[in-house]
Amino acid sequence: MSQQNTEEQQIPTQEQTQEKKQRKPKEPKQPKQPKQKQPQVKKEKENEGLDVKKSENFGEWYSQLITKAELLDYYDISGCYILRPNAFFIWEQIQKFFDAKIKKLGVKNCMFPMFVTKRALETEKDHVEGFSPEVAWVTKCGSSDMEEPIAIRPTSETIMYPSYAKWIKSHRDLPLRLNQWTNVVRWEFKHAVPFIRSREFYWQEGHSAFANKEEADEEVLAILNEYANIYEQLLAVPVIKGKKTENEKFAGADYTTTVEAFIPANGRAVQGGTSHHLGQNFSRMFGIKFEDKNKETQLAYQNSWGFTTRSIGVMLMVHSDDKGLVLPPRVASTQVVVIPLYFKDKDNTALVEKAKEVVSELEKAGIRVELDDRLERTPGWKYNYWELRGIPLRIEVGPKDLEKNQLMLCRRDTGEKFTMALNEFSGSSIQNVLDKIHDSMLERAREERTKRLVFTRTWEEFIKELNSGNLCYIPWYESKAAEEYIKEQSKLQSVQSLSDSNSGLTGAAKSLCIPLDQSSFPSLEGLSTFYPEESDKKPTCWCLFGRSY
Repeated sequence: MSQQNTEEQQIPTQEQTQEKKQRKPKEPKQPKQPKQKQPQVKKEKENEGLDVKKSENFGEWYSQLITKAELLDYYDISGCYILRPNAFFIWEQIQKFFDAKIKKLGVKNCMFPMFVTKRALETEKDHVEGFSPEVAWVTKCGSSDMEEPIAIRPTSETIMYPSYAKWIKSHRDLPLRLNQWTNVVRWEFKHAVPFIRSREFYWQEGHSAFANKEEADEEVLAILNEYANIYEQLLAVPVIKGKKTENEKFAGADYTTTVEAFIPANGRAVQGGTSHHLGQNFSRMFGIKFEDKNKETQLAYQNSWGFTTRSIGVMLMVHSDDKGLVLPPRVASTQVVVIPLYFKDKDNTALVEKAKEVVSELEKAGIRVELDDRLERTPGWKYNYWELRGIPLRIEVGPKDLEKNQLMLCRRDTGEKFTMALNEFSGSSIQNVLDKIHDSMLERAREERTKRLVFTRTWEEFIKELNSGNLCYIPWYESKAAEEYIKEQSKLQSVQSLSDSNSGLTGAAKSLCIPLDQSSFPSLEGLSTFYPEESDKKPTCWCLFGRSY
């Protein structure tokens, strides 16, 4: 009750009013102070969840999601972030999955220094031009200027390849296939987006050298397939495998392949991982030569390939909702939470024991499970707490469930609640539920993305679909001039959302990839490219364009 309402009910006399005016600086009556604290506690509880909708303000929703779900925290250097345990666990699962795959291919792990000399960085002209705006330089040691500035690696080609030149002398030294799990710095000046675009990020980078091009080409696609498997088998995110245009390929590469993901909520594409064939460009510059079986000197063929923590951001953006995270089971640090539903004034011993039995059974099956038996929190509060953190499956153990010899299960991805008989419960039965959750998450994401992939045959169709937040296949003939024209004109004719304009994202469309498999695509017969200056050029394939991060 407010102070004003209290005074109205008392209906003070004139003398009382004058007396109150004289005592105005005094605090309100003491008995009313405790009541004022209650709304603050309630408000604090409400703020534990997200207070903005994904569809209304995507940027703010995402910022709240990653901080309130304890994935990431901000740092006092712009564009750099702290990965909290919940996020780093996801990265560890990716590491574990991919590391096993590449070791089967014969790749070995190593670690090179993070610094590179200016001379080495500038060895490959196209390469350094592609990275020079993003290179961070160390120029001082204490208060003294360094004789030669040292760059912090934006990537490691120029750090590793002088050693490759020393180690590779004969065809017997090939193939040489190394990988390192590390961090890199790219001092971008664009608007930072946690996980998606930052100045420091974590990744793996592989570097291979082969005696012939055929082996190198084979590895490019093998690695690309494993990147797609990370997204689809771990993160439940569908991707499109393709080849980058000449304008978008890796600086210094012969060609670049990519997996492209899509964020339906804001119509943005994300480059999910790249596998490059470098040809002999770097081996020529760094002198990576070998003597073949015929005693002739040859240059090695090289590849490089990288996958980053950006993948975590893609997964979060695709799956999460207004309640918080929705995590695919295979990367969730906690896959199942077990919540006993205590009843007041009752003996809960049997209930607690059953909950512990459930936890023990799941742990034996290798399922990552947590028991939430906190007495000071209500079941409803616990539900909200774990939903915010995206735990895939909740198991409730209540008195009525025990009477019926059953457990109550609730899926985070759909909110579906269903019962499971105690005699049917086992580690394998719960694992089957987790696998179904993964499969349905992937299928939903694929269906949503497929609805937003559109074949456009004219410029007018292209702009209309682009402004509707879709990705567009367009008739394509390889041309850097055409790509610049499309980028510029689509920016001029763009329609941006408020959240996009506030985040530094532009309305310009760019090429994402030329899909590798176009066997089911429509015919290009009778179609023209979108660049007026080259309207006589006949399209040779479909190319995927869209707005991207």
